[in-house]
Amino acid sequence: MKVGVPKETAEGEQRVALVPDVVRRLRAKEVEVLVQAGAGDAALIPDAMFAEAGAELTQDAAAVWSCDAVLKISPPSEQEIAMLGEGSILIGFLAPLASPQTTAALAGAKATALAMESIPRISRAQSMDALSSQSNVAGYKAALLGAEHMGRMYPMLMTAAGTIPPAKVLVLGAGVAGLQALATAKRLGARTTGYDVRPEVAEQVRSLGAAWLDLGLEAAGEGGYARELTDEERARQQQALTDAIKGFDVVITTALVPGRPAPKLVTAEAVEGMKPGSVIVDLAGESGGNCELTRPGEVSVAHDVKIVSPLNLPATVAEHASQLFARNVQALLELLLGEDGGLKLDFEDEIVSGACVVRDGEIVNEGAKRALDAAAGGGAQ
Repeated sequence: MKVGVPKETAEGEQRVALVPDVVRRLRAKEVEVLVQAGAGDAALIPDAMFAEAGAELTQDAAAVWSCDAVLKISPPSEQEIAMLGEGSILIGFLAPLASPQTTAALAGAKATALAMESIPRISRAQSMDALSSQSNVAGYKAALLGAEHMGRMYPMLMTAAGTIPPAKVLVLGAGVAGLQALATAKRLGARTTGYDVRPEVAEQVRSLGAAWLDLGLEAAGEGGYARELTDEERARQQQALTDAIKGFDVVITTALVPGRPAPKLVTAEAVEGMKPGSVIVDLAGESGGNCELTRPGEVSVAHDVKIVSPLNLPATVAEHASQLFARNVQALLELLLGEDGGLKLDFEDEIVSGACVVRDGEIVNEGAKRALDAAAGGGAQ
């Protein structure tokens, strides 16, 4: 079997789907690896390192896309999908709920596509959970962005010139990104507080040395995500958060509901009530943002509060993010490899069936079908 690793073409994408260490592991299993020249440059992985690990290099993007399996990070463009060979397999982040045009193009190419973000969150699939590995990176970087943009310091300092109190950091959403943001801010010396509509994560927040902000709401959902709140619950939550947010120097938001716009947790009133020089780091910008005043992809200022909304934050830590993603892909490929070294997709396996969006040109993911139907009808997903 031969796998191809193309150079990422999405704007701002600096990661690469495989790293040399994983190439060596795949070569030991008789898997051939074809890497497009320059694919790892932005992640500080030169072509020579891939060649030394046993990969073949090529300038020809079409050759890479014609491999038995193509490994990618960002969703492919329609031009890239057009280069896929019929019956080939594409593995990567495919945004089946947010990018129905990608799903339609993959179906048209008669390919089979496995979405890394659709891998079930079960214990057996933890090593393949790229969504979590990249969220870890995003949470880490979010805490650093809060420190960078705030006009004050995170740790308490006791000096001859006086004592500086620690910054107070609130993280909304205690998933993987939120917990990492809490841990990183704590290491930097901040006084940390976490909040989530799922009360069962309070223990995890406290285990990181953070306080728990209890607003009296519960919205546990399936698959480790929060369910969408009712209008009444959302109004109560926003008012309670508005009152609480005003006392924090940095607010990091990470709340997402799969397939829907990000919930608005930070109101304009809350922003207005924050101290001048405070910072909001909104990690939900790609889904519209958790703050009413967020401008996705921009750093803006409202009421003397800086609102930072980075897109594709893991790509800014490209070297380590690529290493983690490559290990996730390796674990998935090892599940898919047959005894003869070829790909053998067992669709009775819940990991394979859960990740599969398109199978031999047929859309099999129900969420992707709904997204495509909504796009075709001009309705909301």
